[in-house]
Amino acid sequence: MAKKSIARIKDIAERAKVSTGTVDRVLHNRGRVSEDVKQRVLAIVKELNYEPNILAQALKSSRKFTLAALTPDPKADEYWEAPMQGIEQAEHDHRQFGLEVKIHTFNPADQNSFKDTISKIDKNSYDGILLAPIFGTESLSYMSEWKSAGIPFCLFNTHIPDYEPLTYIGQDSYQSGILAAKLLHYGHPAPTTFVVAHVDEDLKNSPHLIRKEIGFTDYFQQANLSDFNIVKLELNDRNNKAAFYGQLERFLAEHPDTSGIFVTNSRAFHIAAFLEEKQLGHIRLIGYDLLPQNIDYLNADRINFIINQNPFSQGYFGIKTLADFLIFKIKPAAIKYLPLDLITKENLRYYLNSSSSVADILSIQH
Repeated sequence: MAKKSIARIKDIAERAKVSTGTVDRVLHNRGRVSEDVKQRVLAIVKELNYEPNILAQALKSSRKFTLAALTPDPKADEYWEAPMQGIEQAEHDHRQFGLEVKIHTFNPADQNSFKDTISKIDKNSYDGILLAPIFGTESLSYMSEWKSAGIPFCLFNTHIPDYEPLTYIGQDSYQSGILAAKLLHYGHPAPTTFVVAHVDEDLKNSPHLIRKEIGFTDYFQQANLSDFNIVKLELNDRNNKAAFYGQLERFLAEHPDTSGIFVTNSRAFHIAAFLEEKQLGHIRLIGYDLLPQNIDYLNADRINFIINQNPFSQGYFGIKTLADFLIFKIKPAAIKYLPLDLITKENLRYYLNSSSSVADILSIQH
């Protein structure tokens, strides 16, 4: 089958017997063109099924786009290093199209730090905004303001659909909770106690963690597995070893049949250290994210499974989505869910070898 040729502005001009400049003025609705010429050009555009070369137009454009990225400071929580690397890589990949990203960081443990940072974002200075809304309540008024001003914004890590962001990039929190429940359930006889542990989290501002918890409990309820006791545990002071271990010791004294713990964030290694010190190797442990400490305990069989939230991809696709929308006029889907990657000691090295590869990231975008 012969390959269909692609129509060019030159082809349209020759068919319409006008200059390429006239065709350009018709296509972009600028300059004065007589009505009969305009209609003749448009008819030929339709006949030839002309599609503009958006990439070439973007490269020729002198328009600059400036984005703001609001993300927690990796110095306060190293989980956020990967999203920041993704943001920086996406800026690098789109710099040729006039894109600039200004990163604003805040302390993820301090609401006042977040409010101070977000209050300094001048909507008139940015063409788009990427936000990790880990303080959901404090984010709402700003999202409403951006929406009213027509500033596109994307959310990553935490989904807050109320004010219709351009898109959300991250995992399906509910399904990841179900996955964790299924992993603990396999091969475990009842009765027993499974724990949903939130480590140093403000749950009223963490709807994604609540969704994980709901998914976890729903798995057992919907399957009528009533012999499995599901208990929620909120742990604080992870950096105070005596206080943190004391909470765990008291809990296990009250629930001696505990055989599995699901940690809803990236801090499973704190509980792994406790289980190792207390020689509680019979308790299975599941957590999130490829932090160095989690990797160490995964290799040592103290963490059984890690669910990778693809933090690099969250940052990368957040910026890429805004760039595609602003530069190439590509409207994204309302939600871009990233894969639920399940990592064990046996397949860990394959993820470490490819976790920051932009080529691999781009290969899954469709």
